[in-house]
Amino acid sequence: MTDNTMDRRRLLTSAVVGGASLVAATALGSLAPEAAFAAPQTIDAGAPDPNFAEGRITGIAAGMLFVTGSDTALHRIRITNATSIWKLIPTGIDAAAVGDGLYARGLRMDDGTLAADAVWINIVNLQGHIAAIGKNQVHLDHKGKRIIGHVVPGRSAVSYNNTPAVADMSMLKVGRHVQVIGAWVPDTNEIQIATVYAGTHGH
Repeated sequence: MTDNTMDRRRLLTSAVVGGASLVAATALGSLAPEAAFAAPQTIDAGAPDPNFAEGRITGIAAGMLFVTGSDTALHRIRITNATSIWKLIPTGIDAAAVGDGLYARGLRMDDGTLAADAVWINIVNLQGHIAAIGKNQVHLDHKGKRIIGHVVPGRSAVSYNNTPAVADMSMLKVGRHVQVIGAWVPDTNEIQIATVYAGTHGH
């Protein structure tokens, strides 16, 4: 176990046990939504990552999220004052709701709970083609399904050709292939757009 992992465990344990006021988990890694999809380097291929959980929230109580995974596994995710929470914007546990989906990374504690470094609520990472563009909407064709992406003023942005993201979406074109990271609106085909990754020429 690396020193870094030991430091994280100590930090999260003190957050769980002592409730000490701590720096946000951004010190431990990126809260950028893209970080939710970054695979850890230390896990054997095909092996489940004990420090990762995903699923839908079935209950919330006293700083704990109860989550049923897509594989029906039950997770108890402990939110500490060192946990960073993303729901389109950095936010707090109050933004979490039963029925929300999530990814969580942290450290598995001795009691089986996952002390979360970071939680991404309703995050989606989609690839598709732009089917239509409307006022504050980008419609995507994703694997034959229509996804409605809502542009959130002051929040949604586009990265053209891997340049820094900007609010100007005017260069998006119907038919263009894009990758979209956003926040799913549970039980709908709608998302709120965080970042669109697009080229400016070709499909």
